[in-house]
Amino acid sequence: MYHGRFRGSHYEAGFKYGALLKNHGTIINGSPTFTITDELKAFTKSCLPVYREYYPEVLEEMQGMADGQGNPLENIANLLLPMYCFEPDHHCTAFAVADGTNIYLCKNSDFLVSLEKLYMNCLYALSGAYAFNGNTTAFIQIEDGMNEKGLAAALTFLYPHIRKPGLNAGMLTRYILEKCATTEDAIDALKNLPIASAQTITLADRNGKIAVVECNPAKLEVIRPEPGAHSVAAANCFHSDTMKEYRTPSDVDSWRAEERYETARNALAEHDGAYSLDFCEDVLSGKYGFICQYDRKTNADTVWSAVYDVKNLRFYRVEGNPSRKPFKADARMKF
Repeated sequence: MYHGRFRGSHYEAGFKYGALLKNHGTIINGSPTFTITDELKAFTKSCLPVYREYYPEVLEEMQGMADGQGNPLENIANLLLPMYCFEPDHHCTAFAVADGTNIYLCKNSDFLVSLEKLYMNCLYALSGAYAFNGNTTAFIQIEDGMNEKGLAAALTFLYPHIRKPGLNAGMLTRYILEKCATTEDAIDALKNLPIASAQTITLADRNGKIAVVECNPAKLEVIRPEPGAHSVAAANCFHSDTMKEYRTPSDVDSWRAEERYETARNALAEHDGAYSLDFCEDVLSGKYGFICQYDRKTNADTVWSAVYDVKNLRFYRVEGNPSRKPFKADARMKF
């Protein structure tokens, strides 16, 4: 896992990283996981005005990266903006707990073994934005993290039945971490931003407010803990009646998403109100059922696991599969 620190303006952060990649012989011109087709290029072009209106800062970072590479913006945009909107390539599990004593957001990121050396942990502290610690399988877009206000967010994404010009799952998560201070702020943002892809976003804040937002370009549903319960969970599947028509088709390989979801839900129900750090790590590590026990020979695995201690602004992460490696505290970012 690469580790990056980003400071200054969005443009400066992008330029520095783009130039660093170029100096190491890497020029961004395509994707290792999907083909940049004419359809994707047209979709990217339709999304650019949305970013200019709703999230110009991240577009400035993309421009900076392109300039640092000596590359046209289109090469960066054609990779990042259609991501999550066409092919269901990522497979993740997330849950959040708030039992009156502890507040944790937990995430397993499941993806391709062949690309695991490219994945990144990022420390962002940019002008005009909340600082955050986050993880990504690419760059610029973020898949889970926690910001200086104690708001944590984590995505899982689903089969894209529909797509529209807007922000995709990774950009929505990045937007939340940079601009929102609470779970309610994040929910309001999701209700007002144009959404391009289908995803769940799990949220937890220092007030103990936790939720899963199921959403796509057409609909949005907020799932909160059931009465008397203290947890929410998500995988690559919708569970609300509102999103029922957009569930993943049964013939699509979702890497046992429903089983991972049930593992988390059952463990959380069994230990309701007694959520320790050790418990959260044990669930992510597969000690309560299938959640990360992939056969690496199939090119599938949990490539990182993260626990965000929201109450204490602490981070714990495994760079690899948590059933084989220990969680380690990440104390580099002081808020």
